[in-house]
Amino acid sequence: MLVTAEKIKEQVLKTGEMLIRGGLVTGTSGNISARVPGERLFVITPSGIPYDQMKINDLVLVDDSGNTVDGERRPTTEWRMHLAIYGVRADVEAVVHTHSVFASALAVAGKTLPPILEDMAQLVGGEVPLAGYARAGTAKLAAAAAETLGRSNAVLLANHGLAGVGRDVDEAYQVCLVVEKAARVYAWASLLGNVKPIAPEDVKVLRDGFVNDYGQPGGDSLSLFEFDRRGG
Repeated sequence: MLVTAEKIKEQVLKTGEMLIRGGLVTGTSGNISARVPGERLFVITPSGIPYDQMKINDLVLVDDSGNTVDGERRPTTEWRMHLAIYGVRADVEAVVHTHSVFASALAVAGKTLPPILEDMAQLVGGEVPLAGYARAGTAKLAAAAAETLGRSNAVLLANHGLAGVGRDVDEAYQVCLVVEKAARVYAWASLLGNVKPIAPEDVKVLRDGFVNDYGQPGGDSLSLFEFDRRGG
């Protein structure tokens, strides 16, 4: 278990650096967690430490009640939201919470994000719903986020930001990236005229194809965004 937990910590720490580089968070905003496979334990980022200063020893290991099992730091104040999501989604292995600009703009405007791009349909699986407002770090926000998420891989948090989930930390991060891109496209498209979402039957085909057929057997494949960047 300890070896596995250390590997998960390395992945979480790397993702924190990517959040900063990707412009999805500023300062100490946002947070990341990942399930330790086969255990009722979760690696989670600490409260109040900037990602560019965070060290592996700053990460915290908590159980499914939020009790610290290993680590000297306090976990993020949003730990309740992370654990609530794991509690309702056994398929989720990681949660990434961001405060990216365009996703947050939709959350402030009280709007959901329809499936307008193919990569969004592939990764998110449909619309990004909007959870009602609740103060950050509260049990009320945790319950709202987990309930509203449903079977989607992302949920907007009113007047707050975005939570993305995935089968590993990289996928949860990619979900947040593609939702931010789609939110930006949605904002521009709304200025140009009517926004036309992808039809539900096409969303299903795109999602099923991504889950079942995308990449190479054994996991030896590029991420969706590496694939796009290299012209795949």
